[in-house]
Amino acid sequence: VLPSPDGPAPSVSITEIRQYLRAQDIPFHDGYSCLHTPSLFIGDRGDQPLSAKAPFTLFIDKTTGSFLCTATLAEGTWQDFQANVEMRLRGISPIPPASSEEMEEEMRQAREDARCIWERALPLWELLDEKETKETKALFGISQVTNATLKRFGVRYLRTARSLVFPWFSPQDATLKGLKLVRVEKNGGTITYVEETLPRFDSYRNLFGLPLIGRRDTELVLTGWELDALALHQAGVASLALPRGTSCLPPTLLPYLEQFKRITLWLGEDLRSWEAAKLFARKLSLKRCSLVRPGNLQPRPLEALNQGLNVTKILRSALLASHKSIVSFRQLREEVFGELVNTEQVSGVKWARFPELNKLLKGHRRGELTIFTGPTGSGKTTFISEYALDLCMQGVCTLWGSFEINNVRLAKIMLTQFAGRRLEDQLELYDEWADRFEELPLYFMTFHGQQNIKTVIDTMQHAVYMYDITHVVVDNLQFMMGHENLSVDR
Repeated sequence: VLPSPDGPAPSVSITEIRQYLRAQDIPFHDGYSCLHTPSLFIGDRGDQPLSAKAPFTLFIDKTTGSFLCTATLAEGTWQDFQANVEMRLRGISPIPPASSEEMEEEMRQAREDARCIWERALPLWELLDEKETKETKALFGISQVTNATLKRFGVRYLRTARSLVFPWFSPQDATLKGLKLVRVEKNGGTITYVEETLPRFDSYRNLFGLPLIGRRDTELVLTGWELDALALHQAGVASLALPRGTSCLPPTLLPYLEQFKRITLWLGEDLRSWEAAKLFARKLSLKRCSLVRPGNLQPRPLEALNQGLNVTKILRSALLASHKSIVSFRQLREEVFGELVNTEQVSGVKWARFPELNKLLKGHRRGELTIFTGPTGSGKTTFISEYALDLCMQGVCTLWGSFEINNVRLAKIMLTQFAGRRLEDQLELYDEWADRFEELPLYFMTFHGQQNIKTVIDTMQHAVYMYDITHVVVDNLQFMMGHENLSVDR
C-alpha cells in the first residue's frame, strides 16, 4: 500500500544529495543509477571522516535517495541515511534501520521453509534413472542444457511438486536465502509455467546467477527467466535473471548492476517484453543499455539454444536504447518491422473476460486515458475493479487510487471477484484465496476523499519508479478534485 500512513516520504533531488555528501566530507563516485560511497556500517566507527580508500559498497539511488550497503545488506530511506551520518558525527555506531519484528519473523520462517524444500530436492543430474532425467528436461524444454550448467547454477528438482528449484544464495556468505519453484501446467496444446517464491515476491531480491559473476565482468545480458540465464551461460555469456521477470525491476537490485559498462536486455519474445525492456533501460541508464528486439529470428535465449541459433550474432544485432532527439527512418526500421510482425500484440494486452471491450479499445495500451462515466450506483467501481483485475492477473502492474470507497472495501470486492465465489459463506477458503491474491502485482494508494493533486501525482510517479506500474486507476476524479474546485480549469 502506497504511501505509508504518515504521508509520502519527502522527495529529494540528486543535487540535494550531492550537496549533502560534499558538506559532510563523504567521498562519492557518480554511477549509472546510483551514487557510490564508502559504507557507514563497516570499518572504523566514531567521528573519523569516511576514507576514500575504503571500498565503496554503499549505493544511493539517484531517483529516490534510498540506500543499500551491499556488504552488510543495510538499507533504508534518504532520511535514514542522514540520521546515520549524524549519529556517526556524534561518535555513535550507526545502526541499520530495522524492519518490524513481525516481518523479521516472517522472513526467518520463509528461509526455514526454503531450507527444508532445498534439502528434499535432488540435483537434476542425480535423479534415479537416465529416463526420468531426460523426461524432466524435455518437459521444461531444457534438453540442450548440459548437466555441467545445471550443476554450476545449483538447479534441483522437487519430485513431489514436479518442480524445478532455483536457489537464491546470499552474495556475501553463500547461505541459502530463498527459492523459486517452477512447474509446468499443460492445458490442451498450451504450456504455462507456474512460479512460486520463498520468501514472497515483494521481499524476494534474487538476481539469479549473481554468485557466478566476476568482479571484473563489465558486460552483461539481463533476462526475464532463470532458464534463459542457463542458456546464455552455456553460450559463454555472463547473464542474470530478474526475479519478477518482465513485470518489475525492483530499485534495490540496481546497486548489483552498477559494475557493468554495457547491459543488453533480452527479456523474452513478445512485445510486452520489449516494452518492459525499454522501461528498465531508463532505470539502468539508457547510454549503457541495448535491447534485443523480439521476432521470429530472435526468440528468447532458451528457444535460441534449442533451435541452434547463433546467440553471439543475435546479441551483436541488439539496438541501442538511447535514440537521439532526432532519428532517421533507418534507426527506426527494425522497430517498425517488429510492429508489423506482431500486429496482434501491438494493440495491447487483451482482456480475457471482455471480448466486446477488446473490439472497442483493442486491449490495454500504455499512454492511453480511458474515462468511464455513469450515474451513481450504476456499477462503475464494480466493473472497473473487474476490468483492472483481468489485466492484473495477466501481469499488468496496477495502481489503484480509490478516493470514494476505502481500500478494505475495494480489496474485498476484488478478492471476491478474483475467487469467483462468496467467501463470507466459505471462510475456510479465505487464506488460500488471499495468498493467491497477494501474488498479483496490485498496489493501492492510501488517499481518501479530496486530495492535493500534486501529492497524488508525486505518489503515482514514485510508484511507477518503484514497482514499474503500467496501469493506474483513479476512482473517481470528482472526489479527488473536491467539489469546490469544479470551476477551476483542470
